[in-house]
Amino acid sequence: MIGWIDAASGASGDMLLGALLDVGADEAAVRGAIAAVTPEAVSLTTERVRRGSLSANRAHVEVAESTTHRGLGDVLRLIESAELDQSVRRHAVAVFSRLAEAEASAHGVGTDDVHFHEVGALDAIADIVGACAGFVALGLEHLHCSPVAVGSGTVDSAHGRLSVPPPAVAALLRGAPTYAGPVATELCTPTGAALLTHWVTEWGAQPLMAVDRIGVGAGHHDFDSHPNVLRLLLGSPPAAEDTPEIHPQPSATTRDQEVVYETNVDDLDPRLWPAVLGRLLDTGASDAWLTPILMKKGRPAHTLSVLVRAERSDAVRAVMFAETSAIGLRATYVDKHALDRELRQILVDGHPISVKLARHDGRVVNAQPEYDDVAAAAEALGRPAKAVLADAIAAATRLWGSP
Repeated sequence: MIGWIDAASGASGDMLLGALLDVGADEAAVRGAIAAVTPEAVSLTTERVRRGSLSANRAHVEVAESTTHRGLGDVLRLIESAELDQSVRRHAVAVFSRLAEAEASAHGVGTDDVHFHEVGALDAIADIVGACAGFVALGLEHLHCSPVAVGSGTVDSAHGRLSVPPPAVAALLRGAPTYAGPVATELCTPTGAALLTHWVTEWGAQPLMAVDRIGVGAGHHDFDSHPNVLRLLLGSPPAAEDTPEIHPQPSATTRDQEVVYETNVDDLDPRLWPAVLGRLLDTGASDAWLTPILMKKGRPAHTLSVLVRAERSDAVRAVMFAETSAIGLRATYVDKHALDRELRQILVDGHPISVKLARHDGRVVNAQPEYDDVAAAAEALGRPAKAVLADAIAAATRLWGSP
């Protein structure tokens, strides 16, 4: 069985708990794990609620008033001494250790000096241990997750007012696909981020699967803009022999998931655009381009689009904000299929020109001279660039169909 989480409204411990119980995780196992690990009275209740137009399962973890601030060692001792399934214990320890490392990194202290404050309170301990018990009970082979909406704006915490995503969430989700999301508030909590990054095995759009069960966990707030829910879909992958018919993959291509960032800009001096595009490509973008558009009130503008691999997205976003007047970006996650390619050299009147070859099923199907080499050869030879380009194309065509 495999699962996919839709985190379009972020993630928190109680949202995950609600979705896990709604999808059929063993409720007795979840309640038993929470009762075993919490030293003070904790109760878990659920109720059906509406979030926007959707029905969802709201998980409530209710705890007695407590002034105890627990460090990582205190929390781990609670988990280690509890009568828990060994697998649940191992995962809960790993999640809390991950959370402590993120807090320590964000605030420049050692993990032994981290006091969890609100994330170390009994309700968070219950959320993490309960969610780990739920995932263990489901026994998933793989867990996929959509890009995570983290929110925007600011949030008040034990460390003062922080920008969203707060430092611990940003650190936990490093390398995972994230975006601001539909509302200016905190959508992904440190507890939710720690659980996701521990349990998720692959990030992206819903994988090919035959969905059997759907669980919907409700967030605390009911937004006007969208249903504040986290969905968990469970099902089975298709049989290997069925995959080509259901979801054929192009032959002789590589398949990667990349992100397209876009923003509409109407107040940037157009003379700056060539340098902006060059800077984006130098930073690691796979491609960058402009599309002329007409905005409200008839203002001429451009849409800047940038295609980039996930691991380079932070750097590319930084360039887009630093080098343009954009104050917001849209993100679309896409599958990119690319032919195998290589560079060869040809000679035009003794001057080397690189030719980019693209192969399909091992044979060349495209051969294009590099124009910078063409221009350099034309200047050295004192010939028109169009004449040198024609000779280069003629030489390159002899590579078509070659192995």
